[in-house]
Amino acid sequence: MLARIQELFAATGMSEQQLILALLGLGVFVFVYGLSAVFAGPTAQERRMHALAGAKGGRARSDVLRLDDNDPKGILRALVPKTQKERSDVAKKLRQGGLHRKNSVQWFYAVRTVLALALPCAFLVLLSTIDVLPLPGIVAAKLTSLTWGQTVLVLSILVLIGFFLPSMWLRERIAARRLAIEQALPNALDLLVVSQEAGLGFDAAMTRVAHEIGPVAPEIAQEFTIMQLEIQAGKDRMKAFSDMSARTGVDEVTAFSNVVIQSLQFGTSVSEALSNYAREMRVTRELRAQEKANKLPVKMSAVLAGLMMPVLLMICLTPILIRWLRMFAEI
Repeated sequence: MLARIQELFAATGMSEQQLILALLGLGVFVFVYGLSAVFAGPTAQERRMHALAGAKGGRARSDVLRLDDNDPKGILRALVPKTQKERSDVAKKLRQGGLHRKNSVQWFYAVRTVLALALPCAFLVLLSTIDVLPLPGIVAAKLTSLTWGQTVLVLSILVLIGFFLPSMWLRERIAARRLAIEQALPNALDLLVVSQEAGLGFDAAMTRVAHEIGPVAPEIAQEFTIMQLEIQAGKDRMKAFSDMSARTGVDEVTAFSNVVIQSLQFGTSVSEALSNYAREMRVTRELRAQEKANKLPVKMSAVLAGLMMPVLLMICLTPILIRWLRMFAEI
Protein backbone atom coordinates (compact mmCIF):
# COMPACT_ATOMS: atom_id res chain seq x y z
CA MET A 1 0.00 0.00 0.00
CA LEU A 2 2.81 2.39 0.87
CA ALA A 3 5.01 1.24 -1.99
CA ARG A 4 4.17 4.29 -4.10
CA ILE A 5 5.08 6.75 -1.34
CA GLN A 6 8.26 4.83 -0.59
CA GLU A 7 9.25 5.09 -4.23
CA LEU A 8 8.66 8.84 -4.17
CA PHE A 9 10.79 9.32 -1.05
CA ALA A 10 13.45 6.97 -2.40
CA ALA A 11 13.82 9.20 -5.45
CA THR A 12 14.91 12.06 -3.15
CA GLY A 13 18.05 10.13 -2.17
CA MET A 14 17.27 10.01 1.58
CA SER A 15 17.21 6.83 3.56
CA GLU A 16 14.31 5.91 5.82
CA GLN A 17 16.35 6.65 8.96
CA GLN A 18 17.30 10.12 7.70
CA LEU A 19 13.71 10.85 6.73
CA ILE A 20 12.40 9.78 10.13
CA LEU A 21 15.00 11.90 11.93
CA ALA A 22 14.18 14.92 9.77
CA LEU A 23 10.43 14.60 10.40
CA LEU A 24 11.03 14.07 14.13
CA GLY A 25 13.22 17.14 14.34
CA LEU A 26 10.65 19.21 12.46
CA GLY A 27 7.90 18.02 14.81
CA VAL A 28 9.93 18.89 17.91
CA PHE A 29 10.71 22.35 16.49
CA VAL A 30 7.06 23.07 15.71
CA PHE A 31 5.96 21.83 19.16
CA VAL A 32 8.50 23.94 21.07
CA TYR A 33 7.89 27.00 18.92
CA GLY A 34 4.13 26.64 19.39
CA LEU A 35 4.53 26.38 23.17
CA SER A 36 6.56 29.59 23.17
CA ALA A 37 3.69 31.35 21.36
CA VAL A 38 1.05 29.95 23.72
CA PHE A 39 2.82 30.90 26.96
CA ALA A 40 4.15 34.22 25.69
CA GLY A 41 2.51 37.11 27.51
CA PRO A 42 1.57 40.52 26.12
CA THR A 43 4.35 42.74 24.89
CA ALA A 44 5.40 45.95 26.60
CA GLN A 45 3.63 48.03 23.94
CA GLU A 46 0.37 46.15 24.46
CA ARG A 47 0.59 46.58 28.24
CA ARG A 48 1.12 50.35 27.86
CA MET A 49 -1.81 50.66 25.44
CA HIS A 50 -4.17 48.73 27.73
CA ALA A 51 -3.00 50.77 30.73
CA LEU A 52 -3.64 54.08 28.94
CA ALA A 53 -7.03 52.90 27.71
CA GLY A 54 -8.02 51.79 31.18
CA ALA A 55 -6.88 55.07 32.69
CA LYS A 56 -8.86 57.18 30.19
CA GLY A 57 -12.09 55.29 29.76
CA GLY A 58 -12.13 52.24 31.98
CA ARG A 59 -12.99 48.75 30.87
CA ALA A 60 -15.11 49.81 27.87
CA ARG A 61 -12.32 51.57 26.00
CA SER A 62 -9.88 48.79 26.80
CA ASP A 63 -12.19 46.25 25.17
CA VAL A 64 -12.63 48.38 22.04
CA LEU A 65 -8.88 48.37 21.30
CA ARG A 66 -8.10 46.15 18.32
CA LEU A 67 -4.67 44.60 18.72
CA ASP A 68 -5.40 41.67 16.41
CA ASP A 69 -3.20 42.89 13.58
CA ASN A 70 -0.08 43.51 15.65
CA ASP A 71 3.12 41.57 15.18
CA PRO A 72 2.40 37.82 15.25
CA LYS A 73 4.13 35.70 17.85
CA GLY A 74 5.51 32.19 17.83
CA ILE A 75 4.91 29.99 14.83
CA LEU A 76 2.49 32.54 13.36
CA ARG A 77 5.50 34.58 12.24
CA ALA A 78 6.09 31.99 9.53
CA LEU A 79 2.50 32.31 8.26
CA VAL A 80 1.50 35.96 8.62
CA PRO A 81 3.23 38.74 6.63
CA LYS A 82 5.84 40.57 8.64
CA THR A 83 5.04 44.10 7.44
CA GLN A 84 2.23 46.04 9.07
CA LYS A 85 1.03 47.34 5.70
CA GLU A 86 0.38 43.85 4.30
CA ARG A 87 -1.43 42.77 7.46
CA SER A 88 -3.54 45.94 7.39
CA ASP A 89 -4.49 45.35 3.75
CA VAL A 90 -5.54 41.77 4.50
CA ALA A 91 -7.47 42.89 7.60
CA LYS A 92 -9.26 45.53 5.51
CA LYS A 93 -10.28 42.93 2.93
CA LEU A 94 -11.50 40.60 5.65
CA ARG A 95 -13.61 43.38 7.17
CA GLN A 96 -15.02 44.18 3.73
CA GLY A 97 -15.96 40.52 3.48
CA GLY A 98 -17.84 40.69 6.78
CA LEU A 99 -15.23 38.79 8.84
CA HIS A 100 -14.84 40.77 12.05
CA ARG A 101 -13.70 37.99 14.35
CA LYS A 102 -10.68 38.19 16.61
CA ASN A 103 -7.35 37.22 15.01
CA SER A 104 -9.02 36.97 11.61
CA VAL A 105 -5.77 37.72 9.79
CA GLN A 106 -3.94 34.90 11.57
CA TRP A 107 -6.83 32.50 10.94
CA PHE A 108 -6.93 33.45 7.26
CA TYR A 109 -3.25 32.68 6.74
CA ALA A 110 -3.54 29.55 8.87
CA VAL A 111 -6.33 28.27 6.61
CA ARG A 112 -4.25 29.06 3.53
CA THR A 113 -1.30 27.14 4.94
CA VAL A 114 -3.42 24.18 6.03
CA LEU A 115 -5.03 23.90 2.60
CA ALA A 116 -1.66 24.23 0.89
CA LEU A 117 -0.43 21.25 2.93
CA ALA A 118 -3.64 19.23 3.09
CA LEU A 119 -4.27 18.96 -0.65
CA PRO A 120 -0.83 17.50 -1.48
CA CYS A 121 -1.10 15.15 1.52
CA ALA A 122 -4.52 14.01 0.31
CA PHE A 123 -3.05 13.34 -3.12
CA LEU A 124 -0.23 11.30 -1.59
CA VAL A 125 -2.77 9.32 0.43
CA LEU A 126 -4.72 8.76 -2.77
CA LEU A 127 -1.60 7.41 -4.47
CA SER A 128 -0.91 5.07 -1.56
CA THR A 129 -4.47 3.68 -1.52
CA ILE A 130 -5.06 3.16 -5.22
CA ASP A 131 -5.45 -0.59 -4.74
CA VAL A 132 -7.99 -0.15 -1.93
CA LEU A 133 -10.23 2.64 -3.19
CA PRO A 134 -12.91 1.76 -5.76
CA LEU A 135 -11.57 4.10 -8.43
CA PRO A 136 -12.48 3.81 -12.13
CA GLY A 137 -9.99 1.84 -14.15
CA ILE A 138 -8.93 4.79 -16.28
CA VAL A 139 -8.26 7.00 -13.23
CA ALA A 140 -6.36 4.25 -11.40
CA ALA A 141 -4.24 3.52 -14.47
CA LYS A 142 -3.48 7.21 -14.94
CA LEU A 143 -2.44 7.65 -11.33
CA THR A 144 -0.31 4.52 -11.39
CA SER A 145 1.53 5.62 -14.53
CA LEU A 146 2.58 8.98 -13.10
CA THR A 147 6.31 9.58 -13.13
CA TRP A 148 8.27 11.36 -10.41
CA GLY A 149 8.32 14.61 -12.35
CA GLN A 150 4.59 14.47 -13.05
CA THR A 151 3.88 13.75 -9.38
CA VAL A 152 5.96 16.73 -8.28
CA LEU A 153 4.13 18.91 -10.81
CA VAL A 154 0.72 17.79 -9.50
CA LEU A 155 1.82 18.39 -5.91
CA SER A 156 3.05 21.89 -6.79
CA ILE A 157 -0.24 22.71 -8.51
CA LEU A 158 -2.18 21.47 -5.48
CA VAL A 159 -0.05 23.64 -3.18
CA LEU A 160 -0.80 26.71 -5.31
CA ILE A 161 -4.51 25.88 -5.42
CA GLY A 162 -4.68 25.39 -1.66
CA PHE A 163 -2.80 28.61 -0.98
CA PHE A 164 -4.71 30.89 -3.36
CA LEU A 165 -8.17 29.33 -3.02
CA PRO A 166 -9.03 31.31 0.19
CA SER A 167 -8.04 34.56 -1.56
CA MET A 168 -10.36 33.77 -4.46
CA TRP A 169 -13.15 32.89 -2.02
CA LEU A 170 -12.59 36.15 -0.13
CA ARG A 171 -12.69 38.16 -3.37
CA GLU A 172 -16.01 36.60 -4.33
CA ARG A 173 -17.39 37.17 -0.83
CA ILE A 174 -16.42 40.86 -0.92
CA ALA A 175 -18.08 41.34 -4.32
CA ALA A 176 -21.28 39.61 -3.17
CA ARG A 177 -21.38 41.61 0.06
CA ARG A 178 -20.88 44.92 -1.75
CA LEU A 179 -23.70 44.10 -4.13
CA ALA A 180 -25.99 43.19 -1.23
CA ILE A 181 -25.18 46.47 0.54
CA GLU A 182 -25.78 48.51 -2.62
CA GLN A 183 -29.17 46.88 -3.12
CA ALA A 184 -30.30 47.22 0.50
CA LEU A 185 -29.07 50.75 1.22
CA PRO A 186 -32.00 52.69 -0.39
CA ASN A 187 -34.57 50.70 1.61
CA ALA A 188 -32.52 51.18 4.77
CA LEU A 189 -32.43 54.94 4.17
CA ASP A 190 -36.21 55.01 3.69
CA LEU A 191 -36.68 53.19 7.00
CA LEU A 192 -34.24 55.61 8.62
CA VAL A 193 -36.25 58.59 7.34
CA VAL A 194 -39.52 57.06 8.58
CA SER A 195 -37.99 56.38 12.00
CA GLN A 196 -36.74 59.94 12.33
CA GLU A 197 -40.03 61.42 11.24
CA ALA A 198 -41.72 59.22 13.86
CA GLY A 199 -39.76 61.05 16.57
CA LEU A 200 -36.66 58.93 17.13
CA GLY A 201 -33.21 60.44 17.35
CA PHE A 202 -30.59 59.63 14.75
CA ASP A 203 -28.75 57.03 16.87
CA ALA A 204 -31.99 55.39 18.01
CA ALA A 205 -33.26 55.37 14.42
CA MET A 206 -30.03 53.68 13.22
CA THR A 207 -30.37 51.00 15.88
CA ARG A 208 -34.04 50.49 15.06
CA VAL A 209 -33.34 50.17 11.33
CA ALA A 210 -30.50 47.69 11.98
CA HIS A 211 -32.88 45.59 14.07
CA GLU A 212 -35.75 45.69 11.58
CA ILE A 213 -33.78 45.16 8.39
CA GLY A 214 -31.56 42.42 9.83
CA PRO A 215 -33.55 39.39 8.55
CA VAL A 216 -33.75 40.86 5.02
CA ALA A 217 -30.35 42.57 4.66
CA PRO A 218 -27.96 41.29 7.35
CA GLU A 219 -24.95 42.99 5.73
CA ILE A 220 -26.17 46.57 6.11
CA ALA A 221 -27.67 45.73 9.52
CA GLN A 222 -24.29 44.47 10.69
CA GLU A 223 -22.54 47.64 9.54
CA PHE A 224 -25.10 49.90 11.23
CA THR A 225 -24.82 47.90 14.46
CA ILE A 226 -21.02 48.03 14.50
CA MET A 227 -21.06 51.78 13.88
CA GLN A 228 -23.52 52.41 16.71
CA LEU A 229 -21.48 50.26 19.09
CA GLU A 230 -18.36 52.23 18.21
CA ILE A 231 -20.14 55.53 18.83
CA GLN A 232 -21.47 54.27 22.18
CA ALA A 233 -17.95 53.14 23.10
CA GLY A 234 -16.69 56.70 22.67
CA LYS A 235 -15.51 56.89 19.06
CA ASP A 236 -16.08 60.15 17.23
CA ARG A 237 -19.13 60.07 14.97
CA MET A 238 -17.19 61.26 11.93
CA LYS A 239 -14.53 58.61 12.53
CA ALA A 240 -17.20 55.92 12.97
CA PHE A 241 -18.82 56.82 9.63
CA SER A 242 -15.40 56.88 7.96
CA ASP A 243 -14.59 53.43 9.32
CA MET A 244 -17.93 52.10 8.10
CA SER A 245 -17.14 53.38 4.61
CA ALA A 246 -13.74 51.69 4.71
CA ARG A 247 -15.25 48.42 5.97
CA THR A 248 -17.79 48.22 3.18
CA GLY A 249 -15.78 49.65 0.30
CA VAL A 250 -19.02 50.84 -1.34
CA ASP A 251 -19.18 54.32 -2.87
CA GLU A 252 -22.83 54.73 -1.94
CA VAL A 253 -22.03 54.17 1.73
CA THR A 254 -19.25 56.76 1.54
CA ALA A 255 -21.67 59.27 0.03
CA PHE A 256 -24.26 58.39 2.69
CA SER A 257 -21.67 59.04 5.41
CA ASN A 258 -20.80 62.42 3.89
CA VAL A 259 -24.47 63.39 3.66
CA VAL A 260 -25.13 62.57 7.31
CA ILE A 261 -21.96 64.27 8.57
CA GLN A 262 -22.64 67.45 6.59
CA SER A 263 -26.27 67.56 7.73
CA LEU A 264 -25.26 67.18 11.38
CA GLN A 265 -22.51 69.78 11.08
CA PHE A 266 -24.61 72.46 9.36
CA GLY A 267 -27.83 71.73 11.24
CA THR A 268 -29.95 70.85 8.22
CA SER A 269 -32.69 68.23 8.18
CA VAL A 270 -31.10 64.77 8.11
CA SER A 271 -34.34 63.06 7.09
CA GLU A 272 -34.82 65.34 4.10
CA ALA A 273 -31.22 64.89 2.98
CA LEU A 274 -31.46 61.11 3.31
CA SER A 275 -34.78 61.04 1.44
CA ASN A 276 -33.27 62.98 -1.46
CA TYR A 277 -30.19 60.78 -1.47
CA ALA A 278 -32.26 57.57 -1.50
CA ARG A 279 -34.20 58.93 -4.49
CA GLU A 280 -30.94 59.73 -6.27
CA MET A 281 -29.63 56.24 -5.56
CA ARG A 282 -32.69 54.66 -7.17
CA VAL A 283 -32.31 56.89 -10.22
CA THR A 284 -28.64 55.94 -10.45
CA ARG A 285 -29.53 52.25 -10.20
CA GLU A 286 -32.09 52.65 -12.99
CA LEU A 287 -29.53 54.42 -15.18
CA ARG A 288 -27.04 51.61 -14.59
CA ALA A 289 -29.64 49.05 -15.60
CA GLN A 290 -30.41 51.02 -18.77
CA GLU A 291 -26.70 51.24 -19.53
CA LYS A 292 -26.31 47.47 -19.23
CA ALA A 293 -29.40 46.95 -21.41
CA ASN A 294 -28.00 49.25 -24.09
CA LYS A 295 -24.71 47.33 -24.08
CA LEU A 296 -26.41 44.01 -24.77
CA PRO A 297 -26.97 44.46 -28.55
CA VAL A 298 -23.31 45.36 -29.06
CA LYS A 299 -22.14 42.38 -27.00
CA MET A 300 -24.58 40.02 -28.72
CA SER A 301 -23.61 41.12 -32.24
CA ALA A 302 -20.24 39.34 -32.12
CA VAL A 303 -21.84 36.16 -30.77
CA LEU A 304 -24.61 36.22 -33.36
CA ALA A 305 -22.11 36.88 -36.15
CA GLY A 306 -19.93 34.02 -34.98
CA LEU A 307 -22.88 31.63 -34.90
CA MET A 308 -24.72 32.80 -38.03
CA MET A 309 -21.83 33.31 -40.45
CA PRO A 310 -20.83 29.61 -40.64
CA VAL A 311 -24.45 28.62 -41.25
CA LEU A 312 -24.88 31.25 -43.99
CA LEU A 313 -21.65 30.15 -45.64
CA MET A 314 -22.79 26.53 -45.58
CA ILE A 315 -26.16 27.46 -47.11
CA CYS A 316 -24.53 29.51 -49.86
CA LEU A 317 -21.59 27.25 -50.67
CA THR A 318 -23.16 23.81 -50.33
CA PRO A 319 -25.04 23.93 -53.70
CA ILE A 320 -21.89 25.12 -55.45
CA LEU A 321 -19.88 22.33 -53.82
CA ILE A 322 -22.47 19.75 -54.93
CA ARG A 323 -22.34 21.01 -58.54
CA TRP A 324 -18.53 20.84 -58.50
CA LEU A 325 -18.61 17.28 -57.21
CA ARG A 326 -21.08 16.25 -59.93
CA MET A 327 -19.05 17.98 -62.59
CA PHE A 328 -15.80 16.29 -61.53
CA ALA A 329 -17.62 12.97 -61.29
CA GLU A 330 -18.78 13.25 -64.93
CA ILE A 331 -15.27 14.06 -66.07
